Amino acid sequence: MANSIYRASMLQSYSQLLFQPCLSNKHCVPKKTNLLCFASSQLNPARSEVSFCTGTHLIPHPNKVERGGEDAFFVSNFKGGVIAVADGVSGWAEQNVDPSLFSKELMANASSLVGDLEVNYDPQILIRKAHAATGSKGSATAIVAMLERNGTMKVASVGDCGLRVIRKGQIIFSTTPQEHYFDCPYQLSSELVGQTYLDAVVSSVELVEGDTIVMGSDGLFDNVFDGEIVSTLAAYSDVVEAGMCFFLLTLVSVKGLVYYSIVSHLGSRE
Repeated sequence: MANSIYRASMLQSYSQLLFQPCLSNKHCVPKKTNLLCFASSQLNPARSEVSFCTGTHLIPHPNKVERGGEDAFFVSNFKGGVIAVADGVSGWAEQNVDPSLFSKELMANASSLVGDLEVNYDPQILIRKAHAATGSKGSATAIVAMLERNGTMKVASVGDCGLRVIRKGQIIFSTTPQEHYFDCPYQLSSELVGQTYLDAVVSSVELVEGDTIVMGSDGLFDNVFDGEIVSTLAAYSDVVEAGMCFFLLTLVSVKGLVYYSIVSHLGSRE
């Protein structure tokens, strides 16, 4: 199980987290670079110079500890910031294929392509290019969110990874999972039978200062109600502490399943 927390800030890309699961990591730049950014008003559109600060938590399934679970994620400070989660499809293990390899390579490729001119800061195109560059056998669901400096967040998702935007204690935006049938989500695959970037659900959300973004795999949203997410966020002003609370909450709910979640708090630079 993993949990990642993001707050508006300037931060470096930490794509190596794809391969280094740990109980608790807080990835931030020094305070002098305006690590944590709070806004005085939630009524005005987000101003320029916004990005994220993150803390992460991971508990792999007991049988998957050695490879750190089957999911992956990355964070980039390119422009306003890019966050993404991929959930490796565990069914590949029945064919003696490590399900983590595809998701990790997919996220590593996406991380390296965020500044690509052809991508042009479009999450759907980023999914296309990252998928095309992934040579590992397997499949994964995936979600990518890209934040413009003006506060517009663009989201593309394939499968049942999800995202919520919370504003003043209310969920004002949520993605919709894509499934062929129960427990068989749309997925990017090494095989021709899988989905492609053309199947992605693409959304655009105008964020305001003070919004909080929660991104995760189905392991989070299948086991923690939206109301629990909102109440947890309301109880913590620090996103890293909130992430640890999600970590404990889902540890009780999921009992060993792996999930990744990302919580972001939007603000402007001081």
